Amino acid sequence: MSFVRHHRRSLAVAGCSLLTAAVLGTAAAGSSSAGTAAPRTRTIASSVLGTDYKITLTAVRSTADPTAASVRLQVYTHTGGAWTESDRVTVGEVDGWFWYPLTGSGAVCDFSTASTEPAPLTVSLLITPSIGCSEPTHYVVKQGRVFAG
Repeated sequence: MSFVRHHRRSLAVAGCSLLTAAVLGTAAAGSSSAGTAAPRTRTIASSVLGTDYKITLTAVRSTADPTAASVRLQVYTHTGGAWTESDRVTVGEVDGWFWYPLTGSGAVCDFSTASTEPAPLTVSLLITPSIGCSEPTHYVVKQGRVFAG
């Protein structure tokens, strides 16, 4: 994560944390399951490469910071008549993305795949509307596993 992005995120997180604490402080205190909820997820892109692979990008909302998210890239292989997860990696840093841009319009700047073996894969996501898209990250899917490209 670049210094500018980290600095902006730190300021945004601090401001949102104070506001969230002020607004929700009493509600969270009365809830016994507030810290045990599963993270919220949203599929932001998916591609099926013939009968070999299904690849998905999923935004995973942070449980520690409601404005932050991680991006999970999952590869599935078709076995026994069903798609079975064969590998997963985190795109970028854990909680290194912003939830709202990732789950809004135009979140996926580039998600390209090809039905070859190995299968090249490129991912670029929206950081924020004002900052724009991330640099493309390249992967290769080989025998159901994800490798840096």
